[in-house]
Formats: sequence, C-alpha cells, structure tokens
Amino acid sequence: MNEIVVVGSGVMGRGIAYAAAISGFQTSVADVSTSALKSAEEAIQELFKKGVARGKVSEKEADVALGQLSFTQDLEVVAKSADLVIEAVPEKAELKQQVFETLARSAKASCIFATNTSTMSPTEIASYGGRPEQTIAMHFFNPVHKMPLVEIVRGLETSDKTVEQIEFVARTMGKETVTIKEFPGFVTSRMSALVGNEAFYMLQEGLGTAEEIDKAIKLGLNYPMGPFELADLVGLDARLNNLRYLHEKLGEKYVLHHCLNSM
Repeated sequence: MNEIVVVGSGVMGRGIAYAAAISGFQTSVADVSTSALKSAEEAIQELFKKGVARGKVSEKEADVALGQLSFTQDLEVVAKSADLVIEAVPEKAELKQQVFETLARSAKASCIFATNTSTMSPTEIASYGGRPEQTIAMHFFNPVHKMPLVEIVRGLETSDKTVEQIEFVARTMGKETVTIKEFPGFVTSRMSALVGNEAFYMLQEGLGTAEEIDKAIKLGLNYPMGPFELADLVGLDARLNNLRYLHEKLGEKYVLHHCLNSM
C-alpha cells in the first residue's frame, strides 16, 4: 500500500495527511474548498517546521514528506490510483454519502475505503460506496500527530484482509490500535460524550466554574485535559453532532444538554 487520499482538509484531515506523509505514503488531500486546502497546506508545513525545531523530524525527512504531499479539489482524479481513501469530513450522513458515492464511481477495485467517524456506523457508510468488505472505520484522535491511538472498527461485512491492511497502515504511522466490533460511539466516543455532557450539567448546577471542573477532572482522575478543554479542541459542533447521533441510537442517557445546543 503506497498511495493514500485523505478527503477533507479540516483539523482531522490535515492531521491524518501529516501522519501519512511523514510515514512514507504518497498522500493527496482532497477538498471542495480552495481556501480550506490552502489553510491545510500552511498548517501541515507549520507542523513540519515545529517538528524540525524540536528535533522530532530531520530536515531531510520533512523535505521528503512534503514532497509526498499534494492538494486537490478533484477527488475523482486522485481516487483512481489510491490504495486507501480515508474520509475525514464532518459527521453528517449526507456529506459522507456524497464522498463515498464519488469514490464508488472513481476508485479502483482494490482500493480500501476508511471513514474517520467517531460515532457513525461503518456498515451504514459502506452502503454508500458499494464495497462493504473493503470499508472500515479508522477513528483518529486530535491532535493526530500527538495522539497514539487509532480505534479500528469493522463493519458487519468488513473482511479480515481489510482489517489486517488497516492495522498495518496504522502501525506504519506509529500508532497503537484497538480493533473492535461496530456499535454506536465505539469505545472512546461513548465514554467521552457522557463525561462531556455531564460536565455541562455540573456547570449549570453551579458546582464550579468550567476551569475548576476541568482542573478537578485532570488532577483527580488523571485525564490529560478537562471536558471543557476537550470540547473546545474537538469543536462544539462536532460534540453536538456526536451527542445527537448517540441519543438517537442509544437513548436517554445521551440526551443533549441545552447549554451545548445553545453554544
């Protein structure tokens, strides 16, 4: 597996593209927005600069990796030669459907389709692309270049060969993996959504300020960051979409707090 296409140039897409390029994969980033692509290219270049300055990456490694990267608005063209496509668009079914229907028309038969969803069904997403045996979820975490885990989620028809290939790609990127069965929210998003939603209830009840709640969670439970810090990092829109989906699929314990909805 040599060529990876990342669809979506937002925070997650650019992070995945950086991880792929620095690991030796020929990497294309596809997005409909020229301004988003330009922003992603600048952000990735900045990551390499910081990596070189901190001694994490040599100048030669950075130059080689940057030479492996390209940015395009034409997904159909770059998908034709891709061995793996990683979709990293927002958590909206209609957007993912558009991406996978495009891939179904243009990608070669051997290409694997991966979705970076944090909650949604890889089986449902596979129905959009028409190759369920070769469709899987690769749930990366933000910031991708620092977070060590990729949560791999197989759909109902995902083949063992596809799982093995995706585990290999993740390991090549220097990631630890867990491979789990499909269920809404997987492992990490279910837990994170509960903690984050409960934090909004604590804030409303006047239990403490957002800063105090974050500090208590970090120092008392040894979390790397508090629930409000995490919500700011992930984005309130992403947290909102996740909770809506989990509430729909798993019931009342994931009911959305009105403060998050308002914000």
